[in-house]
Parts: sequence; C-alpha cells; structure tokens
Amino acid sequence: MSQELLAIIEQIEREKGINKEILFEAVESALASAARKVLGISPEEKLRVELDRNTGKIRAFKNEEELISIDFGRIAASVARQLIIQKIREAEKEVIFNEFQGKVGEIVSGAVYRFDKGNIIVDLLGKAEGVLLRREQSPKEEFKPGQRIRAYIAEVKKETKGLQIILSRTHPTFVKKLFELEVPEIYEGIVEIKSIARQAGERTKIAVWSKNEKVDSVGACVGMRGNRVKNIVNELHGEKIDIVRYSDDNKEYIKAALSPAKIAEIKLDKEHLRAEVIVDDDQLSLCIGKHGQNVRLASRLVGWELDIRTKAPAAAAEAEKEEAPSLEQISGVGEKTLAHLKEAGFNTIGDISKAKIEDLVNIKGIGKKKAQKLIEEAKKLNKIK
Repeated sequence: MSQELLAIIEQIEREKGINKEILFEAVESALASAARKVLGISPEEKLRVELDRNTGKIRAFKNEEELISIDFGRIAASVARQLIIQKIREAEKEVIFNEFQGKVGEIVSGAVYRFDKGNIIVDLLGKAEGVLLRREQSPKEEFKPGQRIRAYIAEVKKETKGLQIILSRTHPTFVKKLFELEVPEIYEGIVEIKSIARQAGERTKIAVWSKNEKVDSVGACVGMRGNRVKNIVNELHGEKIDIVRYSDDNKEYIKAALSPAKIAEIKLDKEHLRAEVIVDDDQLSLCIGKHGQNVRLASRLVGWELDIRTKAPAAAAEAEKEEAPSLEQISGVGEKTLAHLKEAGFNTIGDISKAKIEDLVNIKGIGKKKAQKLIEEAKKLNKIK
C-alpha cells in the first residue's frame, strides 16, 4: 500500500503537473477523514495523519499520541479511495485554474467541442473547456464541431459547478493580440498600438506609432503585399481593418482616423474635446460611413466628439442658421437623442426628412415608431421653412 501510494503520486505529478507536496497533503487529509469515520473519532478530538515522503509509511496521531493498531491498507481500500480521488481532482482543478488565470488577456487555441444554447464550448487542448458566450461571438462568424478556433481569454473564475473560462472574439484586445502575433515589430516593442476602436464583424480602426524613425508603423502592420493584415482579416472572417498612423497633432490624428474620407478643415474645441470637421459634399457619406460607422469608430479611436459638416458659402451658412429649423424643434428629441443623431451624421432637419426608417432605427434609443414620427415631423418643419 505504502509504495503503491508513492508510485501513484509520482505518476500523477508527471501526467498532471500537480506539485507532489500538494498531493501528499491531499492524501493525508483524505486518510485522516477516512480514519476518523472508521474509528468513530469525534470532530472535537485532534487527528493527524502523516505520510512519509521517502518510505510511504503512514502514521496516525490522536491528540498527539500515535495510534498503532490502525490498518491503513483496509481503510484506504474501503473508504479513503474516493476521498483521495476527490482531493486529487481538486488539486488538479487548482493547477488548471492557476494556469489559465495567468493567461487572462492572451489568445488561446482550441477546437469547437459542442454548442449549448447559442454558446460555443471549446476544448482547450484537452486541459480544460472554455465557453465562447453568444455575446462574445462576432455576428458574421460561424463554426462547426471539430473546427480549430482561436479566442481571447477574457475571464477565468471558480463557480460551484467548476472552473469557467470565458472566451471572446469580439473584444478589441483580441485584434491587438492578433497584431502582436502577426507583426514582429509590435511584439518587440518597436511599433506601439496606441488605440483600438472596433465594431466586431464589421470594422476595426487601429492607431499605431513607431518608436524608430526608420520603421514605418503602418507599413509594418500591413506587411509585404498586405500579407500581415490579410492574415488577420482572414482570422476575423472578413472584418475590415483600417490601420491609422497615430500623431500628437490632434488635427492630423483626426484626419487619419476618418480615412478614407478627405478632410477640408478641422476646428478644435480642446476644452471639451470636440472637433468640427468640414468636408466637401462628395466626401460627406464616406466620412460618416454606413449607419455612421466610420465617424463613430474614429471618434472612439481619438477620444474626441466629431461633428461632421459640409462646406457652405458664408452668406448661405448664415442664412441657413437664421431660417432653418433646428433638430431641437422636433418633439421627443432630447439631449441624448440629439447627440446620437449628430453622431450618426444627422445634423439638420433636412437630413432627417430625407432619411429612411431603417437608417434611424440603427441609432441608439430610436425604435421604428419613433423613427417614423421623426421623419414625418422633419418633413412638416421643412415645408414651414
């Protein structure tokens, strides 16, 4: 029994990577529990079991007096086995928890194991299972059982049902980590990722900066013939990626963030971190992007509120200010709704009156009925003008 226990402990240490001392303590605890039950020793009485690390000899002490007559072979065979297994499993789970806890914020590889109510259960190389929750899945991605998958470890926690490893493919840092894997200059610290703004499945803007003047930060990320960024786009199942050159000059940074649109002029309000961006008429839709996506991501990337406007002659602009009704005149448009409308590129009554219902329902806080009402009232105000 003694030598057999030592052999089992050494085998578990090799196969599971659990520290031998943890296993010895688990066995001692299990044997003490078993002996207490078999001998009818009350919880008030102190019982300690020692397992010799070299010989495997087992000794028991009740109130510091050694018990000579205990047959630990019989106890281990009849009672202690399940307790020992349980303790070893607990120790194994602790090792796995510590391993993955240290990997939070990193990318892990695995295989799609099964699907559970929209969540994807991922086999992490046989060591543990991770869960890719529905909310952490990119809307345009689909996976099949057995398919290889990479994901970002967002959280590792202990629950009553066991270890839970939360994975994500929508987290902005997932894209950052992919660039670190793909671009040696980023991994080595020569090129730095300054900021990321992402709408998972649609588009990501990433601002980069080089610490070495001889290294082009954007070129390093794009790679020869675009191979580096293509590999990341393929991993993200076609998600568009805009690589922006970071600048300490706020105007230059905002211009780069709004690419591919061409900017005519930028007026900064540094106190409130707001910028009025002037563009030509033919650049307006490109600057705003589909459903306001381009300007919204650019705003997140630079950390400024961006107000997009088109060029207009001074006189016409003044006349428009005097004559044109403002968005605030539409009933039901409060400060929050007004801000969301402007963020999406709807700055005037005319913009609202020409909009379609599906354009407005994509804006936060606006449902189908409210969108229809806004369009109708905007059209009425335009007629009054």
